[in-house]
Amino acid sequence: MLFKGKQLLITAAATLAVVGVGAFTALHLDRTSTAQAAQPMPAAEVDVAPVVARTITDWQGYSGRLEAIDKVDIRPLVSGTIVSVYFKDGALVKKGDPLFTIDPRPYQAEVDRAAAQLAAAQAQNNYASTDFARAQRLIGDNAIAKRDFDEKDNNARSALANLKAAQAALETAQLNLSYTRVVAPVAGRVSRAEMTVGNIVTAGANSAVMTTLVSVSPIYASFNVDEQTYLQYLAHDGKDSVPVHLGLANEDGYSRDGVIDSVDNQLDTTSGTIRVRARFDNKDGALLPGLFARVEVGGGTPHPAVLVDDRAIGTDQDKKYVMVVDAQDHAQYREVQLGTLHEGLRVIASGLKPGERIVVNGLQRVRPGDPIRPNAVQMAGAQPAARGS
Repeated sequence: MLFKGKQLLITAAATLAVVGVGAFTALHLDRTSTAQAAQPMPAAEVDVAPVVARTITDWQGYSGRLEAIDKVDIRPLVSGTIVSVYFKDGALVKKGDPLFTIDPRPYQAEVDRAAAQLAAAQAQNNYASTDFARAQRLIGDNAIAKRDFDEKDNNARSALANLKAAQAALETAQLNLSYTRVVAPVAGRVSRAEMTVGNIVTAGANSAVMTTLVSVSPIYASFNVDEQTYLQYLAHDGKDSVPVHLGLANEDGYSRDGVIDSVDNQLDTTSGTIRVRARFDNKDGALLPGLFARVEVGGGTPHPAVLVDDRAIGTDQDKKYVMVVDAQDHAQYREVQLGTLHEGLRVIASGLKPGERIVVNGLQRVRPGDPIRPNAVQMAGAQPAARGS
């Protein structure tokens, strides 16, 4: 019985020892977890840039197409056989440069015949005029009958009329002869030769097109603007002062400056837009009619604005926000109102002030109130884009 009592005592002591060790371990783990929770989270490293403050002019962007100022379908004005083609397909030509020659021999022969008829008419007119002058002297002395006098008067008038007709026939023949030499009516770029040497062409309204010629510089860009843009910028006499820029499909910015050339005389009530045409220089010939064009129209008084990179803007349901970095390098949530794009940067209509810093890269790694390690960078696109280059 004594042995069993000692064994129970030892067992109880061992149990208490195990419980004590467990309690000590649990207490130690709890203190360790509390200490770890009390330590601050490491600050996230993000790129931070100051907002861009700049005086800007408001711009509105539109899509349009390039159009040649002059477009001419070259058609024959006389019939005949093409004997020469003087240009290469797609070549640049000057006004008056030869393009085709239609066989001139039949028309040269017609000029010679008309010239001969004119010479005969001139001789007949000279004779009739001299004869009538003689009759005028004789009629005064009653040395000629009145009937003979009237006949000579009529002959003189007929001879003069025949002379004028012969002169007109010669001019027509010479004009037709000149039409055998087809020249460029305007300076520009020719298309391919639709008619080549040996082909017979026929004059007339339905005659075949020999080639097409379009002017190169300047060139038009046609586009439709909305009613608000028209009323704000274009509904006044000073349309020439409205700045307009052009960019092509393979360009990020707007490489060419132009002027407003014309505004249509009525608004399309179906689309609520009005047709506008701007004129741009194209001395290098890079702009071709039919190309897609991005056009932006500016106006209004230049005004100060705050601009940021679009990548710095986050979306919170239906709100837009940025993370502003305060003096203690903590991220602060700031709701903003967005404006238009200007030279690659987004205009902030409200919510930011000049001089404030915002997170521009790493927005998803910070939350409001979090400390950060700012890596100072420049706002992307902070340098104004060059225009008119």
